[in-house]
Amino acid sequence: MAATAGASLVDPGPVLARLVAQQSAQGCGADHPLERLAGTLPLSRPGGVVQPYGVKIGAPGLDARRNTDLSNLEPDRLITATDQIYVRTECPPAVAAHQGRWTIRTSGLVAKPSTVPLDDVIRRARPLGAHLLECSGNNNPANFGLMSVAEWDGVPLIDVVGTLGPSPQATAVLVSGVDPDQPSATSIPGASWVFPLSTLDSFGAFLAVRVNGEPLPLDNGKPVRLVVPGWYGCSWIKWVDEIRLVDASEPATSQMREFAGRTHQTAVHDLAAAYAPPAIQTAATAIRVEKRQGPAGLEYRIVGIVWGGARVVDRLAIQFNPGQPWQPFDVCPAPLSTRTWSLWSYRWKPSAPGLYSIALGVPDASVPQRRLDSGYYVRQVSVDEV
Repeated sequence: MAATAGASLVDPGPVLARLVAQQSAQGCGADHPLERLAGTLPLSRPGGVVQPYGVKIGAPGLDARRNTDLSNLEPDRLITATDQIYVRTECPPAVAAHQGRWTIRTSGLVAKPSTVPLDDVIRRARPLGAHLLECSGNNNPANFGLMSVAEWDGVPLIDVVGTLGPSPQATAVLVSGVDPDQPSATSIPGASWVFPLSTLDSFGAFLAVRVNGEPLPLDNGKPVRLVVPGWYGCSWIKWVDEIRLVDASEPATSQMREFAGRTHQTAVHDLAAAYAPPAIQTAATAIRVEKRQGPAGLEYRIVGIVWGGARVVDRLAIQFNPGQPWQPFDVCPAPLSTRTWSLWSYRWKPSAPGLYSIALGVPDASVPQRRLDSGYYVRQVSVDEV
């Protein structure tokens, strides 16, 4: 089924409200009568380093991290608290120390170079819904904690570009932000991405100034960041300070080149125009395993999330250990949007104690699911009682 990558079927604001209501409904993944929660089993995978949640770890600048705890998601708790939104790069000292008015420079193939005052963006900002943000390097199998969902207020980027008087030669817009310049073991300085003008409306990129109704925290892009629904976080430029209109000869930025492999490009291209959208394909993973005791004895309830993709999926398949059969099941309630995550649950009675690998997939082979196909989000759980 052809669809625009990352496109939402409906506006994510009312979608989330309906999703919360549906996932709170009885009879859809609800607890069975008379059963009780006997415990929760930790999820991990060999090679995963257990890291704390909600606090910054690592070296300064580009190497700073803060993980979001996915295990506590519930139908009425799908939005990440502002102080728990993941951090991949902390605020540069130059931004933290900035005094006076913040402005965004505009240049390139425009009628006249100028600036966009932050006050104008704040004045025009409006709620633009809940959106999932995931780091393209979200690869720690102990937590996959570089992923969050929050509600954002901002101004559509296409509206800002439209006020600049683009020349007929302009085919794309380069959005740049301030980036830490400290030495890094994992990344190179430089934060900018080039977006085809023809995609701005369909992808709904916007300049955000508030998250969850509050001003952006410094580490999440204060005073202004880019939000690109459905795309990996490397394109969500933080601390935006420049918007430049460019043509098809614009070179790829250092950020695009650095993240080419993580965003599933065919190569590290020289020109920005050669890059495919860094869209998140359909993905799913378990977030907790509950041990439950009821009249029929002991069983386990696996709770997980599904997110990403060009269209919603309402059916997944689960596998316990390589070589074992896949078990299809319905996602209940069916997701209403690809712009956030949706919860699913699966009742499981393992045949024997042991170590189990939990893999997910989409039975519909027409759904792109590169990371699921590769086992990227596989989790492991140790069961000692059946």
